[in-house]
Amino acid sequence: MTTPNAMKGKALVEKMANLPWKEYPGHFGGALSKALAAPENTGSSRIDFRISRYAPAACVGEHVHKIQEQVYYVLEGEGVLTLDDEKHLMRPHDYVYVPPGIRHSFTNTGLSGLVFLVITTPADDEGGTL
Repeated sequence: MTTPNAMKGKALVEKMANLPWKEYPGHFGGALSKALAAPENTGSSRIDFRISRYAPAACVGEHVHKIQEQVYYVLEGEGVLTLDDEKHLMRPHDYVYVPPGIRHSFTNTGLSGLVFLVITTPADDEGGTL
């Protein structure tokens, strides 16, 4: 496999089926994601683009980003997104922009999988890689 630094400046064409599902830190109960375009497979420090699938009752715990901005776009299922103290029911084609400094969490409250896209920029909240 090519190292991320060797990949900088090169395009990436990949099949999602080739990428492993991963449960990232702070994710629980079958909250899985695939890194589609992220530091580990592109070398980019500017973007982390994932597809996520949360099993029923799975979640990402409440957290805050220092400098990162995120967009979540729901493809399938439903879940409750909490932004600071406000709860929002999210369903297909709903999306949210989360600026830095906003406490947020996302839980699958439905009966089937919650599938959504996550775009995060920059790729690291500390200045390195995720």
